[in-house]
Amino acid sequence: MSPPTSDIAFTPAVKALQERNGSRAGYARMAEKKDWHDTVTPDLAAFLAERDSFYLATASAEGRPYIQHRGGPKGFLKALDDKRLAFADFGGNRQYISAGNLSENDQAAIFLMDYPNRRRLKLWGRARVVEDDPELLARLVEPGYKAKPERAFLFEVEAWDVNCPQHITPRYSEAEIAPALAKLQARIAELEAEVKRLRG
Repeated sequence: MSPPTSDIAFTPAVKALQERNGSRAGYARMAEKKDWHDTVTPDLAAFLAERDSFYLATASAEGRPYIQHRGGPKGFLKALDDKRLAFADFGGNRQYISAGNLSENDQAAIFLMDYPNRRRLKLWGRARVVEDDPELLARLVEPGYKAKPERAFLFEVEAWDVNCPQHITPRYSEAEIAPALAKLQARIAELEAEVKRLRG
């Protein structure tokens, strides 16, 4: 029998701490009943299609971690198939820390937040930079998005899990609050017109 997918994060050191703090038995039962996913499901693909940002974690050959925010149009992190995700790397500050780390250590993680619905999703896998693949880049670029794509990042999914909503403060983007704001602005305009009429 193969080890649980969650073992990618629940290393022996982690399990020892879980055991010492009383949570190991629960996680072991969870792994037996319904362990973490190791493929891109329709639910995951739908979740990605709604995100306009995520965090990419890489590490140097020595294990020095680095977290980088990645942003773009909604759905720019795309599911290519049931094992691979990819995104276009747009021109930025030209530090190349993530790309450099991946050139010597392909282990990576992606962390995504859905603040309004208080959901967080974590993916573990292997990543690499893809240069000189115009066909792949064409699949990843959103029409009308102004940034210049320079290369692609390809992420091979090994495991993923959705966390509980605990301690997530809801936050909303400008686009998410626009409908409510439009109603308020319309109501303010109505009231201002009414005040003007009554004063006239």
